[in-house]
Amino acid sequence: MPLPRAADHRQLKHRRTIDVQVFSRGDGLWEVDAVLLDVKTRDIPMAGDTRPAGTPIHEMLLRLVVDERLNILDAGSETRWMPYPGHCGEHGDAYGRLVGLNLLQGFRHAVRERLGGVLGCTHITELSQVLPTAVIQAFAGEVIDTREGDASGRPPFQIDRCHALRSDGPVVRTYYPRWFRQPGVNNAPDNPAPRASRASAA
Repeated sequence: MPLPRAADHRQLKHRRTIDVQVFSRGDGLWEVDAVLLDVKTRDIPMAGDTRPAGTPIHEMLLRLVVDERLNILDAGSETRWMPYPGHCGEHGDAYGRLVGLNLLQGFRHAVRERLGGVLGCTHITELSQVLPTAVIQAFAGEVIDTREGDASGRPPFQIDRCHALRSDGPVVRTYYPRWFRQPGVNNAPDNPAPRASRASAA
């Protein structure tokens, strides 16, 4: 379906921003900073006070330290703005439970098990769900070879993971001809986790 037409007189009431930044540390490890920010365009009563328009309702930072195999080595969170001060951020070291997980091997399911419901913060747990693809984007062309695949002969990780990059489609035929497969061939990837390797081209 085409994009629904925006109404002529619509009014912005709420904005949620998710910002993910990935940093190379120079020691083979990477830091991932993910921030969720909720802002209203009107004053809103909250927990016995009024939060002025434009002042954050939520601002949470989740930081991971990952290696080039996408293993989480360290993790923690900080709640900067919250609807219930003195309560929302009091979940202890809950997000340390992410340590030991791999971003591409059952990550989202494991997060729900470890941090779902009252075990964590709804917003930080939700924020964590965008991290696998964000880190893959950061690694593409630097850690992961997006052109030639890996040493075991598997194709680049992105093949057959979206409509445009299906292995029997025109994009793969044009830009990844080595990995093009005729329609009707079983093109499912053998391994959902890319093998990290230094890449020569993005």
